Amino acid sequence: MQGDKNPMYMEQSLENGQIPQDIDDDGREKRIGTLVTGSAHIITAVIGSGVLSLAWAIAQLGWVAGPAVLTAFSFITYFTSTLLADCYRFPGPAAGKRNYTYMDVVRSHLGGAKVTLCGLAQYTNLIGVTIGYTITASISMVAVKKSNCYHKNGHGAACGVSNYPYMIIFAAIEIVLSQIPNFHELSWLSILAAAMSFAYSSIGLALSIAKIAGNGQKVKTTLTGVTIGVDVSGSEKVWRTFQAIGDIAFAYAYSTVLIEIQDTLRAHPPENKVMKKASRIGVSTTTLFYVLCGCVGYAAFGNDAPGNFLTGFGFYEPFWLIDFANICIAIHLIGAYQVFSQPVFSVVESSCNRRWQDNKFITTEHSMKVPYFGTYSINFFRLVWRTCYVIVTAVVA
Repeated sequence: MQGDKNPMYMEQSLENGQIPQDIDDDGREKRIGTLVTGSAHIITAVIGSGVLSLAWAIAQLGWVAGPAVLTAFSFITYFTSTLLADCYRFPGPAAGKRNYTYMDVVRSHLGGAKVTLCGLAQYTNLIGVTIGYTITASISMVAVKKSNCYHKNGHGAACGVSNYPYMIIFAAIEIVLSQIPNFHELSWLSILAAAMSFAYSSIGLALSIAKIAGNGQKVKTTLTGVTIGVDVSGSEKVWRTFQAIGDIAFAYAYSTVLIEIQDTLRAHPPENKVMKKASRIGVSTTTLFYVLCGCVGYAAFGNDAPGNFLTGFGFYEPFWLIDFANICIAIHLIGAYQVFSQPVFSVVESSCNRRWQDNKFITTEHSMKVPYFGTYSINFFRLVWRTCYVIVTAVVA
């Protein structure tokens, strides 16, 4: 093994007069992200398991307000993302100093106590999302186990399955993937996760269309959603309306990782222009799937749409297709977990590198050759800290 200082968290020395070709203008490792990888990161971050609850959200709002709220939040999300993309460099969006994280952006443009407040909000949200993804992924894996049990033993069989073993499996996978050093090397996982999100959304959409086509008993849908006095009480209608709007708003959220995604893009063409295009592709693709899954799911289930429209098809045929959709959800959440946890890893590791620059346990990278994968860089602090983080989120979940 060979020990080297970590190039991602320390400015590389140019005292020898030579300018290496593999570093960027800030002295860090050259970024290689493109429009494709940026779009994949965004789609992975945005299209989460929240897409499964959109049929329920449309059922609360109805045919008029439901699609209108979806469309409104898509424009709001895209507009605010373009503003944030221009904040990556300061003072100018094209030639200013880079801001590597969302907190750096707040520090450059606002400063003061706002940095602490925004940082607290951002990282609390990111940690909460990773805990939620651990729970959701285990639920999807349990659904596959139950489905196969019912298919083998009949629907009257006792097929109770604990989530805990599957949370442990999920955590074990994340411990391995968490050793991916940084966001820059995460593009392949984001592309895979984005493909999985398309897969399970498409399966849910196809099953909904099949249910509509073969539905002998018509379901009830209305312009205003669930009906007061029939489906819900007046107070329930108000509560569910706000909950549905919140679900839709949350389904579009990715501002907490936008700057970190933009920091993976190569310098030319300008990062802010590429990020705006990636946001346009990501948000428009997401909106298309959201409208299709939400509206077609509502048409299939009506005002009785479940919170997870895949569960509305139960554990019946085609059980293998629903199993595959749940597997896709689990794989997608494996990738999404990394997208939301990498900023947490980065802020802790960069802080420790600055504070203890002479501590070799924290700053030294060890190169190890891995058969068929080339050279891999191992940092013992990263190994211990990230493993502990994944274990803690799994225990909390």
